Amino acid sequence: MNFLRKLLFPFSVLYGLVTSIRNFLFDKGILKSVSFDLPVIAVGNLSVGGTGKTPQIEYLIRLLSQNYKIATLSRGYKRKSEGFVLADAVSNADILGDEPYQFWQKFPEIQVAVDANRVNGITQLLSKKDAPEVVLLDDAFQHRKVKAGFYILLTAYSDLYCDDLILPAGNLRESRSGAERADVIVVTKCPPQLNKEQQNDIKSRLKATKDQQVFFTFIDYDSRVFSEEGEFSLEEIISKDKLILAGIAKPEPFFNYLQAEKNETLVFPDHHDFTLQDIEIIKAKAKGSIIITTEKDFVRLKGKLPKEQLYYLPIKSSFITAQEDFDKTIKQYVGTSAGNR
Repeated sequence: MNFLRKLLFPFSVLYGLVTSIRNFLFDKGILKSVSFDLPVIAVGNLSVGGTGKTPQIEYLIRLLSQNYKIATLSRGYKRKSEGFVLADAVSNADILGDEPYQFWQKFPEIQVAVDANRVNGITQLLSKKDAPEVVLLDDAFQHRKVKAGFYILLTAYSDLYCDDLILPAGNLRESRSGAERADVIVVTKCPPQLNKEQQNDIKSRLKATKDQQVFFTFIDYDSRVFSEEGEFSLEEIISKDKLILAGIAKPEPFFNYLQAEKNETLVFPDHHDFTLQDIEIIKAKAKGSIIITTEKDFVRLKGKLPKEQLYYLPIKSSFITAQEDFDKTIKQYVGTSAGNR
């Protein structure tokens, strides 16, 4: 523990006490949680920062959307709208937030909604004529006012919750014991070659309960980059002059995959709201060459930079092993769940 963490540790103890009391009140029913008569899957984490929630939600959409009417519900971080919003033809990243807008762009067949009040959000979705059959709650592990039927807890390989401290000395939003609420734990952003022995070591460190399944995934990048007007294969793009831009948490794997050391790069904060000044800086840095960014940044930059310049590299979450077991677990919950009470 470095000096700064030692200095902040008393505040972490206080913050941990507050969150533990809150969780205790919900666990004992003193603070009320609302259940709904349909399958509700909550995806989240114990820590702040990027653990791969977006690709995990997208994986669930692909897994379930052929057989069920799916809705995603997010708070819509940094959106400029308020209250409940259901995505439609005029929606954009300012209205929905970047990640929900990304869902809407990729999966127009599902319903995408945002509401900081998740109880109200689900209630509004169920009041619609074409109500969903499954709701996926994005970043909702600590949102205890909704009692989901199934909880998926994500933890990044390089930043496991078992090695972390509570805010502000560390990055945890609550005590490590909060992991006990999870039905499934997914260790994300692993090296693809992570072997069984290494997986078992991580399982023991996480101290998963006997009822919890632990899975391991890695970020799988596409072999092509895409724009509104065209696409290139990675082989074509690697040799071209380009600017590589990212406004995400932990962008290093993205840069490494694109061999960014050979190119101009720009880094912005996660969920960055690109200003006119930012756009001018990007244009000057690019010097008319191709700009490659993440899919999440693309939805915020689209319309602000020339179509012929702006490309994005899609990613997805892939399982190292046991994908069929994960799929079976999710499908079994959804298929047999008549409600979450």
